[in-house]
Amino acid sequence: MNADAPLVLGIETSCDETGVGIVRGETLLVDAVASSVEQHARFGGVVPEVASRAHLEAMAPTIERACREAGVRLDDVDALAVTSGPGLMGALLVGVAAAKGLAIALGKPLYGVNHLAAHVAVDQLEHGPLPEPTMALLVSGGHSSLLLVPDVTGDVRPLGATIDDAAGEAFDKVARLLGLPFPGGPHIDRVARDGDPAAIGFPRGLSRPKDLERYRYDFSFSGLKTAVARWVEQRAASGEPVPVADVAASFQEAVVDVLTRKAVAACRSEGVDTLLVGGGVAANSRLRAMAAERCAAAGITLRVPRPGLCTDNGAMVAALGSSMVRRGRAPSALDLPADSSMPVTTVLA
Repeated sequence: MNADAPLVLGIETSCDETGVGIVRGETLLVDAVASSVEQHARFGGVVPEVASRAHLEAMAPTIERACREAGVRLDDVDALAVTSGPGLMGALLVGVAAAKGLAIALGKPLYGVNHLAAHVAVDQLEHGPLPEPTMALLVSGGHSSLLLVPDVTGDVRPLGATIDDAAGEAFDKVARLLGLPFPGGPHIDRVARDGDPAAIGFPRGLSRPKDLERYRYDFSFSGLKTAVARWVEQRAASGEPVPVADVAASFQEAVVDVLTRKAVAACRSEGVDTLLVGGGVAANSRLRAMAAERCAAAGITLRVPRPGLCTDNGAMVAALGSSMVRRGRAPSALDLPADSSMPVTTVLA
């Protein structure tokens, strides 16, 4: 660890997890997370007002815990970084307000960063500097995006995105159909291990030749979700038991097939030899396995952060903030806004 590298504290509050990370250069010192997922489970999804209140309650204790575990004081921090978008507006406001208060009180520069770019930057904490360019496949509850990243601190180019349900959202909805708990992703992944991924031929959205002419790198999982619902309803109506493991495995296979096929195609088309997979769904075991298989066959280097760094966390925000400092990027103004629909092309607010 380089003792002269910048010490950056990052704050993440875009959804239901209060994350505070501290990094020095590209070395992670601590990643403290306070999750409110259990408060949302009974509703079957994230409730924005509940998330915002949970962030308010968790913010100060999580910052204190992060500093204690990293063995640093707030005065030691060289810069602060915070997710300013995209995300739930009320949740974002809590993090942005906290970061502004710290920046003013400590007299430190503040970087308001893009949540999606932070999911790319976090991989540097495990695997070192990103090749330039890198192709990034980001898959989570709110986003399914394919990005060309020449420079994660200021040049992120969207190639494709979801046109309806994101992959993680589809996992949650299908899990609910199958009677599995929220969040659905980990439970479908677990149940699918006992199922046959070829048992049911669920559709691959936007993958037909005529679809690829217009939606070459875009994703759609709404039709897949509907197909699963109809299959389960027909099975139940006939009085036959629903083979939950087979349905979960077949659904999961359809999702990861489309994601990895389009990501590898984008790498080939753009002449990029590194694919990074990030976001909460990147913790899915079948996605990781299929991405590894297809990248190996295509001669593409695959980079995937460990599961704990795929879900929303403060470490990813601190990692991007650290990159900003080391690249000499000017900090954000202290009146920086929270932007729930912040475009990925806006890396720094």
